[in-house]
Amino acid sequence: MFRMNEPLKLAVAGLGRMGWIHAQHAVQLAKETGTCTLAGVADANPERRQRFTDTYGTAVPVFHSVDELAQAKVCQATVIVTPTENHREHASQLIAAGHRVLVEKPLTGTLESDREFTAELDAHHPHALMLAFQRRFDEPLQFARDLMQSGLIGPVFKIYSALEDSGPAPDGYQSDGILPDMSIHNVDEILWLTGQMPEAALAVGSRTYSHRLTTCTEDFDDAVLFMWFPGELSAQVQVSRNHVSGYRVESAIFGEQGHIRLGRFAQRPHEVIVEAYGRRFADQPLVQRIFPVLPDAPGQAEFVARFGLSYKAEMVKFVDCCRTGEAFPITHRDGLRAQEVIAAGMSKMLTRADASPVSC
Repeated sequence: MFRMNEPLKLAVAGLGRMGWIHAQHAVQLAKETGTCTLAGVADANPERRQRFTDTYGTAVPVFHSVDELAQAKVCQATVIVTPTENHREHASQLIAAGHRVLVEKPLTGTLESDREFTAELDAHHPHALMLAFQRRFDEPLQFARDLMQSGLIGPVFKIYSALEDSGPAPDGYQSDGILPDMSIHNVDEILWLTGQMPEAALAVGSRTYSHRLTTCTEDFDDAVLFMWFPGELSAQVQVSRNHVSGYRVESAIFGEQGHIRLGRFAQRPHEVIVEAYGRRFADQPLVQRIFPVLPDAPGQAEFVARFGLSYKAEMVKFVDCCRTGEAFPITHRDGLRAQEVIAAGMSKMLTRADASPVSC
């Protein structure tokens, strides 16, 4: 039984690059707020386990498997950052052991499995799982959403969201496809901004460059997803592994009286700018606000500078919900909705094989 005057005992399952980030945040929160303590980590890879011990010492138990972690009963909640194909198994195992879990996206890796797992959770454990959509905890995006909902730019008719990596997925990385694996963040962002599901979707994909540079097998290294919502509202998502100049994250919300722009590309980002513009020839932006980001450092995953604070805020919310017993703000249902949209677009996927020669 959890007591509110005690820190939440938290574990991290999987010590890849995202697992490492979550473990760091758990340690930071333990020092800064005392709301949680890192009570265990688990990974099947001996090198990763040794790296953790070399960094944090032997005070935190290190387990060889999720099964060992579940049986040890050292914690009340776990962050699951194991390979996508293991998410469902590991989440089910830990939930059965009494844990509440934060699962990195995607939920299970396939639409059919997402639907089955969602039905299981709804029937037996509706409040046990939080899905890691860190953008919803991103302060710049929250501010842009507030501006949109205030009516500042009038009725919204289009949203654009881009996410582009400077290089391919890492060697050995498991990808279920660039749209299910990468654009899921953008799709959830748009569903969150609009509060709606689209009526139709269409995707376009290509393999143009970075797929040659990695052992990771992925269907495309560039893709665009179009969505059409009820009324006069559409959305576009653009994802790529080919933005060689650096990590690019940008969004734009277009309304009848102006538009809101979130982010500008910079090789060494120090800030995120959110601006709202009115109609042409206005002397200055309607609103401009600048948000700091974390320092970009050599050897650090490129998304950490932009979203490190969001990941930490996500962890804070997960810990708070576990401590209070309240429902999670993002669940398995949100992951399923995003994948349903992506699957609908991919069912009408256009690729180079669909193209006909163009006469000039």
